[in-house]
Amino acid sequence: MSRPPTFTPPPCARATTLRTERGDFAVLDARPEGPVTATALLLPGFTGSKEDFIAMLKPLTDSGYRAVAIDGRGQYETPGPDSPGAYTQDALARDVLAQAAAVDAGPVHLLGHSLGGQISRAAVLLDPEPFRTLTLLSSGPARVTLDQREKVRLLSDALSVMGMDQVWDAMKALDPPEEAETDGAGLRARWLRHHPLQLTTTGHQLTVEPDRVEELAALRALPKHVVSGERDDTWPLPLLDAMAERLGADRTVIAGAEHSPNTDRPVKTSAAVSAFWDRH
Repeated sequence: MSRPPTFTPPPCARATTLRTERGDFAVLDARPEGPVTATALLLPGFTGSKEDFIAMLKPLTDSGYRAVAIDGRGQYETPGPDSPGAYTQDALARDVLAQAAAVDAGPVHLLGHSLGGQISRAAVLLDPEPFRTLTLLSSGPARVTLDQREKVRLLSDALSVMGMDQVWDAMKALDPPEEAETDGAGLRARWLRHHPLQLTTTGHQLTVEPDRVEELAALRALPKHVVSGERDDTWPLPLLDAMAERLGADRTVIAGAEHSPNTDRPVKTSAAVSAFWDRH
C-alpha cells in the first residue's frame, strides 16, 4: 500500500472536482504562483490515491508546472459503480483521455505510478495526441512478479468473503499502518472508500497484463521516461532497465527509494520528472 506523508494538500493545491464527459473525478489541482509551463496528470497505483503525490506537488509547482493528481474511478474520493465493466483497463484508459481533455490545457504530461502506469500506457495507445510525454513510475512491461500475483490473489479472495473493514483489520495485522509516516486513521479511511470491485478488477489486470512495450515503442513521437527506486519487488530493476531500452526512453533511478519514489523520495523524484518535462 502506498503511504502518503500526509492527507493534507499543500497551499498550492486545492481539492476539487474535475468534470469530464465520462463523469466527475476527485483531484488535487496544484498551480504555480507564476506562469504555467505545462500541465501534468498524475495517476496513482493499486490501492493508492491522489494523496500519494502530495509531497511532489509543491516541488512541481515550484518548477512551473500545474500538477493534477487524480483519484480514478472507484478510488478513494471518486465513486464507482457496482459493475466490473467500469474498471476494465480500456474503460479506465478512456477516463484518462477524458481527464486530459477536461483540464483544458492542450497536450499534457502524463505520469502513472505502478497500476497507473499501465493505465497510462493503455490511454496513449488509444490516442497519443492529448499527451506531451509519458512517464512510467515504477510500472513495468507486463504482469507483476509471482510473489505480487500471490498477494493480489489473497486480497481478492479476502474481498470476496469479507467486508472492507474486515480486510483492513487483516492487513493491519500483517502490515501495521503505524509504520507509515501518517496516522493509521487516514490510511484506513482511504481504504474503506475504495470500491472493492475496483480493487479486484484492477488487481486481476496486474496479474495478467501482457507485454505491450513494442506497441508503445512504435509511438516514436511521444517522449518516454522510465523512473523507479533503486529496489522494486513488483517489477525488478533489470526488467525496468530493459523496458526503457526497448522504448528508447529516458531512464532514472531514484536513490533511497523503493516501489514508491513519489512517497519515498518525493523531492528527488519531482526534480527528475520536471527535468524530463523541461526537455520536452
